[in-house]
Amino acid sequence: MRAIIVFSIVLTQMLPALAQHGGGEANPGLLTDKNALKKFQDNRFGLFIHWGTVTLRGEEISWSRGREIPIPEYDSLYREFNPVLFDAAEWVQTAVDAGMKYIVLTSRHHDGFCLWDSEYTDYDMANSAYGKGIIEELASECQKQGIDFGLYYSVCDWYYPDYPVEYPSPDYRKEPEKPESLQVKAGMENYVSYMKNQLKELIDEYDPFVIWFDGEWEWAWTHERGQDMYAYLRSLKPDLLINNRVDKGREGMAGTTASEIYAGDFATPEQEVGKFDNEHAWETCMTIATQWAWKPNDKLKSKKECIHTLLKTVGGDGNLLFNVGPMPDDRIEQRQKDLLKAMGDWLKINGDAVYGTRGGPYLPTDYMVSTRQDNKIFLHLFKKPGQVLELPLLAKYKIKKAYLMKGGKQLEFMQQADDISIDLPGELPDDNATVIVLELNHTALDIPVLERFRY
Repeated sequence: MRAIIVFSIVLTQMLPALAQHGGGEANPGLLTDKNALKKFQDNRFGLFIHWGTVTLRGEEISWSRGREIPIPEYDSLYREFNPVLFDAAEWVQTAVDAGMKYIVLTSRHHDGFCLWDSEYTDYDMANSAYGKGIIEELASECQKQGIDFGLYYSVCDWYYPDYPVEYPSPDYRKEPEKPESLQVKAGMENYVSYMKNQLKELIDEYDPFVIWFDGEWEWAWTHERGQDMYAYLRSLKPDLLINNRVDKGREGMAGTTASEIYAGDFATPEQEVGKFDNEHAWETCMTIATQWAWKPNDKLKSKKECIHTLLKTVGGDGNLLFNVGPMPDDRIEQRQKDLLKAMGDWLKINGDAVYGTRGGPYLPTDYMVSTRQDNKIFLHLFKKPGQVLELPLLAKYKIKKAYLMKGGKQLEFMQQADDISIDLPGELPDDNATVIVLELNHTALDIPVLERFRY
């Protein structure tokens, strides 16, 4: 008897055009740049880099300030921060080897320390023991190696004197009784001016493709300020992408809220793979270990877990921004580089099933995800379901051939009515994820999405 995996055929609408987002209700005509967003989605896989002075202590960036590390000590770490082995080419090469297409660096986290030589503060790399900024080198190296370069920038700054929220006060997230006092208003006006000056500095000098905000959850940042900031940055660079954390549209860590009311171009689920959504652009950000910043002997994800995380994200029609935290001397741990290289090796064989694809038509499961491009459906099998894989497929979409992406071996299949069955080999060629390619007589992007399934 042949074992099968069966899907029920309850279908939803065909692949829709992405919803037009942008500057929020205050800027109804300021919409996301379509070409920039398409390139971003085509890239699918990027490197997140959390790095700063806290790497000297091996604790979490910003959150350890006043918690594991006394504030005076934390704020003085820059005086001994001297990453003598800083090598922008090594960082970028690590991303290239992993099959990543873009990099996003924490230019300034919640602790306020700036990784570039900023005209507007002395709390920066130029005044560290290292004596100079590192962003210019990294941006230049990204351009040289063909990697898109982006910058993270925190909305909150617990170091800056005019920013009114104090961490780790137990009620730092709680809005005070009179938040609109003249003192708070004046402080925030000064602070927002400081932010705009720094962000203009970053855009003018380093030309990032994205500004990736965080820290918007604190009461001092408002919906109105988020919309204003979005419009200001787009006036500096019309094709700039800006994530949803510029405004107040994020719901917890899920980060998948998408509405014309809020400013932002894409959603940002954190430390979890986002739900399937082919109407709104999104990007999961996740650590390769347990902590964002470097931590000695931090537990790493397995090779299989890393590859599955990427594929579940792409199969849900999202991007993956995968984080590493370099060590105090700048180097990325070899064991982290090895994991990333393993992902890159898998992508060298199977990259056509990831880059430039859209998620679906089958919703992600624990056993399989799917992607599609042109007239092809890519089935990513995490484990063998049996001797035969059975799937629904409307009769108008005829399969011309089915084959393994690795090695190209053709597979026998049968198509009748609205179902297909594919004979699987005795053993799948890849223990991590095996890709089966279905070539159709029709564009795969028109296929309705499978809404429900059963194993």
